[in-house]
Amino acid sequence: MVLAASLGTSPSSSTEGMVRLDGGAFRMGTDDRDGFLADGEGPVREVILDPFWLDRCAVSNADFERFVGETAYVTEAETIGWSFVFAGFLPAAVRRTARRVPQTPWWAGVEGAAWRTPEGPGSDLTDRIDHPVVHVSWNDARAYARWAGKRLPTEAEWELAARGGLDQARYPWGDELTPDGEHRCNIWQGRFPVRNSKDDGYAGTAPVSAFAPNGFGLHNMAGNVWEWCEDWFSTTALESRSGRSPRGPTQGSARVMRGGSYLCHDSYCNRYRVAARSSNTPDSSGGNLGFRCARSA
Repeated sequence: MVLAASLGTSPSSSTEGMVRLDGGAFRMGTDDRDGFLADGEGPVREVILDPFWLDRCAVSNADFERFVGETAYVTEAETIGWSFVFAGFLPAAVRRTARRVPQTPWWAGVEGAAWRTPEGPGSDLTDRIDHPVVHVSWNDARAYARWAGKRLPTEAEWELAARGGLDQARYPWGDELTPDGEHRCNIWQGRFPVRNSKDDGYAGTAPVSAFAPNGFGLHNMAGNVWEWCEDWFSTTALESRSGRSPRGPTQGSARVMRGGSYLCHDSYCNRYRVAARSSNTPDSSGGNLGFRCARSA
């Protein structure tokens, strides 16, 4: 694997494609009983942030392709040789032989699944070059960010941005999931995991600029792909997630993920809510996990 420290930075690194956010005080977290309070979503607390920039969209396959072309970077999924793919996307023969996780049988560990081959050998990025890059670990995301002269957003920055200027709304656009019947994000429609009606228009990932942006001009802060944040994950160290420009615990075993994905459904994972949070180990990857970058103002 190419080490991030050796990558340098993109010669064209700038704030192009980013949105400047003024920071300031906002109410982070939720006390919503419909949430997953065991995930450490609450209590609601005031957080104060310095100004920062955030990518308008998640990093796309085209963006990542340029990074790899200039650096010869090899992702962790490529090094390990496999990654997790939603089983419903796979041919029956592959599903039968792929490694499975008993607690989440809809995930299949597929040999050769990586960012260029999202469903394994035989798949490619045709018609998906403007979709978010997936099968990238936290380590991969951080390497890209350093190359681009950026960084990953803190969890607090991510949540302020996702809220789009709204105070304690459930979603980036308000409290109704589909206001006036309009789909505002890419999540599972139907009965998970056996039937996806694709009422929002997509079975898997959607283009990074799909759906209307939130009040800050940011696309897909709910659904589509989970997004890595800089912070270590904790459900108990609240003091490290409060106050001025919090950066989470100083150590841990998993990193924060935010925003939910195209596989989220309210029957088991309504984590496409703004305050919802989850985590994964820094070397983990999957077909619904991507990122966007930040920069201090």
